[in-house]
Formats: sequence, structure tokens, C-alpha cells
Amino acid sequence: MDKQKINSYQDLTVWQKSRKFVVLLYQTTDKFPRHEFFGLTNQMRRAAVSIPSNIAEGFRRKSKKEKLQFLRISYGSGSEVETQLIIAKDLKYLNDNDFEVLNNLLVEILSMLNKIIGQFET
Repeated sequence: MDKQKINSYQDLTVWQKSRKFVVLLYQTTDKFPRHEFFGLTNQMRRAAVSIPSNIAEGFRRKSKKEKLQFLRISYGSGSEVETQLIIAKDLKYLNDNDFEVLNNLLVEILSMLNKIIGQFET
């Protein structure tokens, strides 16, 4: 099987999936109570946007060390959102289905990031 050449961060599946995650999260958090807009809603959105943003920034960096640093930041932002999804579910802002859809996609993204980070660390 031929490997596709990666010319841009936009060619990375993990970036594409994390971008999709951000859109889904925005659509879902739009249903949160208005009093949460500057609280949990804003925090979740900022952390979610940080995932593809740091993948992109890391891709553009020259050194392996810098690339790894931004991938780790992206992974950390994903972990932050993971916790916030649980809290939103606990607060009944997320129904079971919305939680599952978002959480499953996020787990997939984190797994992909973990694999890429592992490749850079060796």
C-alpha cells in the first residue's frame, strides 16, 4: 500500500478529525444554558480549538523537539476537554448520545495523537 505524501497539516487525519470534533462541540455546546457561556462552554470551546491549532503549529515547526512540544500541548488540551465533557454530562448539559458521540471521537483523536507522539519520542 502506498503512503500518501503529507504536504500540509491539513493532510493529517488527526487534524481533520479534530477539526470535525471542534465543529460538533460548538454545535452541541450551543444548546448549553446561556449562563454557562462564559464558564464551561467557553472553556470547552477554547480547549477543543487548541487541539487542531497546536497540531497545525507543530507541523510548521522545524525541529523534532518543537513538533513534539506542540503535539503534547494538543494532547493535553484533549485531556482537558475529556474532563469537561464528563462534567457537562454530570451537570446534565449533555445527554447520553451527545456525550458518546463527542467522547468517542475525542478518544480516537487522543489515541492518534498518542501514537504520533510515541513515534517522535523514539
